[in-house]
Amino acid sequence: MRIFKHKPELTELNAWGQTTMVSHLGIEIVEIGDDFLRARMPVDARTRQPFGLLHGGASIALAETLGSVAGQLTLDASQMAVGLEINGNHVRSARSGWVIGTARALHLGGRTQVWEIRIENEAGELTCISRITLAIVPKPAPHN
Repeated sequence: MRIFKHKPELTELNAWGQTTMVSHLGIEIVEIGDDFLRARMPVDARTRQPFGLLHGGASIALAETLGSVAGQLTLDASQMAVGLEINGNHVRSARSGWVIGTARALHLGGRTQVWEIRIENEAGELTCISRITLAIVPKPAPHN
C-alpha cells in the first residue's frame, strides 16, 4: 500500500539535508518504496565513539532523519512532522562499513505518527531498533 502523498527523486530528498547534521554524518537516502524509506550512513571517524564503535547517538540521528523525512512525505504542503519522542536499542556494534536504516510506519494519525526504524549492518544484522513519535503541526510561514 502506498502511503506517501508525493514521492520525490532521491536527489531532491538528499538535498533537504545539505548543510545540516545529516550531510555532516554522511547520511544518504538510497531508496523510497511504497511504504518505506531507506538510508545509509558510514561508520567512520564522523560517526564512531572514542572506542571505535558506531556511536549510539549517530544511530539515533539516522533513525530520526528517516522517521522525520518519511513522515513529511505522508503530509500535504500545509503540514510538518516534528519529533516528539525517540528511543533506540543498540543490539550489535559496528566498527566500519555502512549501516542501513529502514523506516516503516506503525501509525499514521491526523495528529501523531509512529515509525519503526531498523538499522542493520551490511550483512543484514540488526544493530539498532528505534521508534519515533512525530507530532503533525501546521507548517510555519517562511522567514524573511
